[in-house]
Amino acid sequence: MLQWLLGTGYSPSGVTALVKTTKHCVRLMCTFSTQPPVVPYMRYGHSTVLIDDTVFLWGGRNDTEGACNVLYAFDVNTHKWSTPRVLGTVPGARDGHSACVLGKTMYIFGGYEQLADCFSNDIHKLDTSTMTWTLICTKGNPARWRDFHSATMLGSHMYVFGGRADRFGPFHSNNEIYCNRIRVFDTRTEAWLDCPATPVLPEGRRSHSAFGYNGELYIFGGYNARLNRHFHDLWKFNPVSFTWKKIEPKGKGPCPRRRQCCCIVGDKIVLFGGTSPSPEEGLGDEFDLIDHSDLHILDFSPSLKTLCKLAVIQYNLDQSCLPHDIRWELNAMTTNSNISRPIVSSHG
Repeated sequence: MLQWLLGTGYSPSGVTALVKTTKHCVRLMCTFSTQPPVVPYMRYGHSTVLIDDTVFLWGGRNDTEGACNVLYAFDVNTHKWSTPRVLGTVPGARDGHSACVLGKTMYIFGGYEQLADCFSNDIHKLDTSTMTWTLICTKGNPARWRDFHSATMLGSHMYVFGGRADRFGPFHSNNEIYCNRIRVFDTRTEAWLDCPATPVLPEGRRSHSAFGYNGELYIFGGYNARLNRHFHDLWKFNPVSFTWKKIEPKGKGPCPRRRQCCCIVGDKIVLFGGTSPSPEEGLGDEFDLIDHSDLHILDFSPSLKTLCKLAVIQYNLDQSCLPHDIRWELNAMTTNSNISRPIVSSHG
């Protein structure tokens, strides 16, 4: 079985798949249903969601082409890109927005709009059964304008956390703030809900990962420019008690980073890539980052076999007497899935 990882940053806009059985990444050869530019150009700050057998990619930008509001679709069976014809009110081109799915509907929130040159707090939805965009006229007190936040669907509620905002509203004045309050949007009533204060909170951050598991929200990593700090902490949010709890997983986790991608596969979280400060002398501020191509798996329900393999690695035990397939799996667990050379980047 494959897990889909679509490119970000300045890596080529190809498609990479994680082979679950080998835990290694492979680059796929893609075809196009019409002539280029059906294939999306290289970009960062975009979003991708999976609905049935189609990956929908929307938004994002690069410094040559600018921001984009064209919808792209990737068929995971035929490995073909297409640009579906859409109806309705198409959102303005932007990057740093979030996307999540309820049924066959994709919800887009926030981001930085290129034409308006400001942060957004609009919510748009795309009904993929009719390929129709709708701008939602929300009720209640809306979440603050922001980009590079996360939005996670739990049931019919969308939970927004973090991101970069500005102290003076939607326009960027270099007075950044990093909100660490959860905001909740009810997709049934199309209203922002009033939420109680939480006693324990993660630090505000942007470019983190978020995912839902067993009805709870998890966040990992990210970056806060005001603190000049990258994170590698894992937090769990319970939407019933409205409380946060810091999680301390066993094993060696990822180094502090931002802009990684995180996918849930059964009871496992697959984390790939991201960027961290360069360890080289003289490279230390937020614009001197090195891209990662490492792969980490967080197992919420590890088998006895997995626990034994972790013990072999942790205590550096002799592997010569183990079966060949176990030794192969141990090698896969300790070898990076390098799909490109490390690249020093300067964005995000």
